[in-house]
Amino acid sequence: MSEFKLKDVTALTLQPGEKREVDVEGIEGAKVLLVNAAGKIQAIGPKCTHYGAPLAKGVLTKSGRITCPWHGACFSAKTGDVEDAPALDALPVFKVTEKDGAVYISGDEATIKAGRRQPNLKSSSGQVEGDRIVVVGGGAGAMGLIQGLRENGYSGHVTMVTNEGNLPLDRTKLSKALIADASKLEWRNADWYKSASVEVVQDEVTGVDFSDKFVVTKGAGKFTYSKLVLATGGTPRNLPLQGFKVLGNIFPLRSVKDTKAITAAIGEKKGKKIVIIGSSFIGMEVANATASDNDVTVIGMEGAPLERILGKEIGVGLQKAFEGKGVKFFMNAAVDKADPSGSDPSNVGSVVLKDGTKLEADLVILGIGVSPATEYLRDNKVVRLEDDGSLKTDENLSVVGLKDVYAIGDISSFPYHGPGGDGKYIRIEHWNVAQQSGRVVARHVANPTLKPEKFTPIFWSALGAQLRYCGNTAGGYDDLILEGKPEENNFVAYYTKGETVVALASMGRDPVMAQAAELMRRDKMPSKSQIKSGLDILSTGPPE
Repeated sequence: MSEFKLKDVTALTLQPGEKREVDVEGIEGAKVLLVNAAGKIQAIGPKCTHYGAPLAKGVLTKSGRITCPWHGACFSAKTGDVEDAPALDALPVFKVTEKDGAVYISGDEATIKAGRRQPNLKSSSGQVEGDRIVVVGGGAGAMGLIQGLRENGYSGHVTMVTNEGNLPLDRTKLSKALIADASKLEWRNADWYKSASVEVVQDEVTGVDFSDKFVVTKGAGKFTYSKLVLATGGTPRNLPLQGFKVLGNIFPLRSVKDTKAITAAIGEKKGKKIVIIGSSFIGMEVANATASDNDVTVIGMEGAPLERILGKEIGVGLQKAFEGKGVKFFMNAAVDKADPSGSDPSNVGSVVLKDGTKLEADLVILGIGVSPATEYLRDNKVVRLEDDGSLKTDENLSVVGLKDVYAIGDISSFPYHGPGGDGKYIRIEHWNVAQQSGRVVARHVANPTLKPEKFTPIFWSALGAQLRYCGNTAGGYDDLILEGKPEENNFVAYYTKGETVVALASMGRDPVMAQAAELMRRDKMPSKSQIKSGLDILSTGPPE
């Protein structure tokens, strides 16, 4: 442990909720973030451990919780521990000392320079006989669960059964950047799972016996459990139309395998005619990722891209921005069929719309949503699936009517108590929410007496610029307050129901989303009338 002087800091004068990024003398390029966390001044790592966002531009509450300005990851500024997804690594914390008109931090040089640390995983020794959690699935929810269990001191046996073909990875980069190398996307390597005493089984679960508490896999495996967490995510939808099930070069986009197939079909020379069916987030992200080198066309059933979630005015603005990049749109359109290529009848050659429009295609990408991946439960006599194929859970994500069984992520319908939610059952297909719901279950397993902590749903999307979104419009909204210009990728939109702001979307306005998420979490979000009167929510200062 060594002492290092902070550049241009002569005294510790920060008030609760204040922060300041400073250079560390004697370590090239090193910085720390000075914070006043609930009255205690100390230094922490300066960047979010998720994607490296500068926490100096984030939101620090007076009680000592700091939120990333980009994607909503939250940390305790007192301990550095992760409090909300999507970050996995924690922040280091350094003691600060005033002396001789200067301020110093105490710490290890390598840790100061790294600006991150591994989370504190409790020992898995002293396991209780028969205490075994099985998680079915290997996505964001499983990752949040596994790390959360060990962070919260669960010492039982943990088995993850996944048919992904890889370890849990950053699925968001599959559509946003078309990265097809799993090794570049996996959050943790195999050694990390071993260090956390997690058994990883690459297999497909085909059934569950809820009475005798075991799951069965395609490879004839049988895994007993004391608690079961179902985290199987979503299955991409296909079109039940002529040509779509038999022609090649028609791809969903959900897995590394899908992305590999898409990038192979595009090839190194690029210049391909790409038809994307679906104008929501997957479709628009793929259009953004491929538009610069290819001829891209988007087909959507809505009047404007993303209209169902963001509203028509914002959708029209974003469409104009994409059209400026050469992307073509056919909106309010319905697909009739896919026709084969003249040069290779086994592959797609065009997509035909209901009105007769024929769009040439070297490849077709489907972005028409997912269905809950619960096929393995459809014939089960014990569990009841909702009409959409999901599982109904309580606030702790325990499956209603089943003991010791949880459902998280895309397959969970849970009561939403955020602004305007009023306990309405909703299902959210957000990568961030899946990971956070895993953390919720981990906390409940480790300490069932604790009440579930409230969290604000957050997601983001790469649409030329970065879209940020928090809240949810499950209960509907009756007005949209728009400031700025979506076509210029610079706006903030408030979705309101009565006087309540139920959701917010923004581009180019960081950290307004992070501020809104924290205010929503604390039921302190300003009203519709206050927003319409010109109130800037950043001017309200640090939340309590």
